[in-house]
Amino acid sequence: MRFITFRLKYIVIAAALALCVTAGALTATVSGAKEVYWAGTRSLPIYCVGRDDNKISISFDCAWGVEYTDAILGHLQDANVRATFFSVQFWTEKYPEYVKKISEAGHEFGTHSSTHSYMSKQSETEIRAELKSSAEAIRNITGKEVTLFRPPYGDYDDLLIDTSNSMGLYPIQWDVDSLDWKDLSASDIASRIVDRVKSGSIILCHNNGLHTAEALPIVIDTLRAKGYEFVPIGELIYRDNYTIDATGKQNPNGAA
Repeated sequence: MRFITFRLKYIVIAAALALCVTAGALTATVSGAKEVYWAGTRSLPIYCVGRDDNKISISFDCAWGVEYTDAILGHLQDANVRATFFSVQFWTEKYPEYVKKISEAGHEFGTHSSTHSYMSKQSETEIRAELKSSAEAIRNITGKEVTLFRPPYGDYDDLLIDTSNSMGLYPIQWDVDSLDWKDLSASDIASRIVDRVKSGSIILCHNNGLHTAEALPIVIDTLRAKGYEFVPIGELIYRDNYTIDATGKQNPNGAA
C-alpha cells in the first residue's frame, strides 16, 4: 500500500508541474508578510528559491515509520547540517520522542497535513482544520511555531495554497526529487540529487527511505565540495516582498 500511495503521489506531481510550465507569465506578488496577490489564475507553492549565494535545503517527509531516522540524524549531526522535516499529524503523535529529538538537534519542522489526504479535494473548512491541528501537534511537542506546509502527494489547488498562505504557512514543494521512496541504491539517490541541485534548490527525501541515510554523506560531502551551503527551508525562502514565477521559483521583488 505504501508504494502504491507513493506512485500516485508522483503522478499528481507530474500533472502539477505540467500546469506550471503552461502557466505562461503567471506571477504571485507578496507586498508584505502573508499578504499574497496572484496576478494570474494559478496559485503556486514555492518549488525553489532564486538565490546566487549557493544556499540550498534538504527536507524529509515523515509519515511512515522511524527505522532509519536515527541514522539520518547521526549523519546530519556529524556534518553539522540543519534540515527541515515535514511531519503528518498521525506520525507526530505516534512518535513524539522523535519529534522532540529532531527539534532539539536544531532541525526545523513543517506540517505535512493531519491525515495525508488529497487536500485539493477538501473544502476551506477542512483545510483549515487539518493545518491548524497538525501545526498544533508539532508546537505542543517542540514549543516552536510552525510556518511551513508541504501538501501531501505534492497535490494542491488555488484554494489550498491561498488558505495556507492566509494562515501564515508558506506552502513548500521541491525542485530536486531523490526518489528514495523507490528504494534506489545510495549511489543512485546521491547522483539524482547532486546532478540536479542549483543555488536555491529544495531537496525532497523521506525519513524512512531504505537507503536515504546511506546516501546523505555522499550528498553532503559532494555538494559542499561544489560550494553549496545547507540551511533549513525557513532560512532559504524570502518571508515577504517576493514573487513566485510560473515555474514555482520564489524571487525577491525587483529581481531580474
